[in-house]
Amino acid sequence: MAKKRVAVLISGRGSNMAALIEAAKAPDYPAEIVLVVSNRPQAPGLSRARDADIATAVVDHTLFGENRETFERALDAVLATYRIELVCLAGFMRRLSPWLVGRWRGRMLNIHPSLLPQFKGLDTHRRALEAGVKEHGATVHLVVPELDSGPIIAQERVPVLAGDTEQTLAARVLETEHRIYPRALRALAEGRVRLESSDQQDMQRL
Repeated sequence: MAKKRVAVLISGRGSNMAALIEAAKAPDYPAEIVLVVSNRPQAPGLSRARDADIATAVVDHTLFGENRETFERALDAVLATYRIELVCLAGFMRRLSPWLVGRWRGRMLNIHPSLLPQFKGLDTHRRALEAGVKEHGATVHLVVPELDSGPIIAQERVPVLAGDTEQTLAARVLETEHRIYPRALRALAEGRVRLESSDQQDMQRL
């Protein structure tokens, strides 16, 4: 079976991107990272991708003003040029419109630093500490139009320790992100999970 062609979308340093690239080096891995795209020309992750001999592209959202759809159409055109089959969001700091999400329905993954459905959105570690939860973690899910609400494919928990700060908790969660994202992409690329309808969200949890 041919490996699925994957693009990783980043806005920053790309640590989860690097974890996916490393996992994809395995001969039996069912996906190949063929493209890294950033909406920020200076994203450090672009250099990391080039160092790994992976093609990179920049679609600078600031050139499109407030016209989100025009930006997304330009982004989608780049994905089409590279014949991308699956998309992984890895710290891509742009809210996607229903148009783009619909184009990639069932083929776009995101990783979120919380145990969804808890703490959707930003500042998850601060909010977890303020809420006094005993466990925190990370989640990989399929992207749907509603923010951080898609079917969960993989999730891993970490304890919240006495004396934790946002930084120490974030570092512990990031380690789990690097473990579960490659597993989730493998499951999607192998066809072990799929989105059948908006009402059927009984995804396999790894």
